[in-house]
Amino acid sequence: MLGGDEFISSPPRKTVRFGGTLTDILLKYEKGETTDFELLKHQLSDPDIKDAQIINWLHEFRASVVYLTKELDQLVSILLRLPWLKRSREVVEEYLGFLGNLVSAQTVHLRPCLRMIVSQFVPPRITIREDDVDISDSDDDDENLSENFNTCHRALQTVARYVPSTPQFLMPILVENFPFINKSERTLECYVHNLLRVTVYLPTLRLQILELIIEKLLKLDVSAPQQDIEDAEEAANNSDSEEKSTEEGLFDMEEDEERKGNKVVSSSSERMAHPLAERLDILMTILFSYIKDVCHVDGKLDINRTKDLYRDLVSVFDKLILPTHASCHVQYFMFYICSFKLGLAEAFLDHLWKKLHDPNNPSVIRQTAGSYIGSFLARAKFIPVVTVKACLDLLVNWLHKYIDNQDTGANAYCDVALHGPFYSTCQAVFYTLIFRHKQLLDGNLRKGLSYLQSLNFERVVMCQLNPLKICIPSVVNLFAAITRSKKTIDPFYQFWEELSAEDLENLKKPIKKGASEDEDDDFLKGETPQNDGVVGIAPNSYESNTRSPVSSIGSPADCYVPYPQ
Repeated sequence: MLGGDEFISSPPRKTVRFGGTLTDILLKYEKGETTDFELLKHQLSDPDIKDAQIINWLHEFRASVVYLTKELDQLVSILLRLPWLKRSREVVEEYLGFLGNLVSAQTVHLRPCLRMIVSQFVPPRITIREDDVDISDSDDDDENLSENFNTCHRALQTVARYVPSTPQFLMPILVENFPFINKSERTLECYVHNLLRVTVYLPTLRLQILELIIEKLLKLDVSAPQQDIEDAEEAANNSDSEEKSTEEGLFDMEEDEERKGNKVVSSSSERMAHPLAERLDILMTILFSYIKDVCHVDGKLDINRTKDLYRDLVSVFDKLILPTHASCHVQYFMFYICSFKLGLAEAFLDHLWKKLHDPNNPSVIRQTAGSYIGSFLARAKFIPVVTVKACLDLLVNWLHKYIDNQDTGANAYCDVALHGPFYSTCQAVFYTLIFRHKQLLDGNLRKGLSYLQSLNFERVVMCQLNPLKICIPSVVNLFAAITRSKKTIDPFYQFWEELSAEDLENLKKPIKKGASEDEDDDFLKGETPQNDGVVGIAPNSYESNTRSPVSSIGSPADCYVPYPQ
């Protein structure tokens, strides 16, 4: 007999094995002897199985993967259900080795292995019942969650290393396992975060994964109408509960500050009252963080990485965002990446311009592209005035050419179905002017007014197509609503600025023919004769849209040119 101390320090005796080695058990099973095989399955399925037992079995399975053919998929399924992530480091390492051996020898089990790994991309599910209703969802309190996710990505990389075709089998599984939008914020957050991590070591999947994520974000976006979100925020602000939200109008929101009298009240709530809006906001924040991390190395912009990601995001924008009506927030991923470098913003504007003026594109796509141009020019603070002017020149020249082509035609009348891209371009121009008037007039008022007069808006607004009837005040702003993730966008966002009474009076004054650009003093005194007009916009229409309506919070109304049915 061993003494107490000797017993503790001595190695454990080898566990008595039934039926010999694993190879013996599998060979017996092939001959129809199933007793030991069933005992094996029972032991592997035992929730109280010890780490040492798991390690011993995995070690043998690694040496016997040649026997784990399609006919033994039930046994493989049991192995894939082992709770390996919650075990010791030794179990984890042995399991990762087993996965590598299995998929390299038996690719028939690749899909089940991938499904098992991806199923771990969300917190473990816990059972919760309230009034006999199953409301089970993720366990948010797992302290080892981050480490478990790291291990899952190691497992996926191990499989991909042994099977080069892993990406093409993985993508459908990522789609199938995407949580429903009514799952908890934590579940959605973890899954999206893990999807984006996959793109780091499987870059060939990045475009497809971005499409998947943004498609789901769009479903959240359109499922939570902006008015519903505003109502929920207002109701939360008006409630007397201790947990009420102090955020007034997170999405309300063409601005992210509210004007109350002469005071500006800043928003500071940590959560949104509308549950879908809260989910959307969390996922948008993750996407913004991903974009920033990909584009920056050691805090500096990596232009090649940024260009590559920009191309992928533009592709997603074209495929998903442009055809989607009533998206309010998701499109900000383009706004954000374009803020990193002016060249990206200009490339995006050029891309939208090509969509707009190409007659081979569907009318609805051309209209939406025009609306995005106007909204982007109006709201992107990082776009300088010189670029704004260049775009206005391009848009207005196109409008004049369009009018030239219509003046003598049979279709020269007001009709959205016939002239949708024209009206959308008019909206883009009007909206840009409304938001950028101060920059356009800043520095040298005479130069600014001369530039606006050179655009000859009078001809545009007075033409037979009558754009004012369609476009004003219904100017579209597709970069208007800002989420809680607004802090990411805030530094680049152009806010609404009203014209002062003095500015309005100056705009009404005519420009003196032949006057030099240095005669600002004379011009400001009004010592100029009447001539052919100021900015060729009907004064009443223009003035009514440079001042915020009583019911708004400082921005023009947000609505769309009606699409033809």
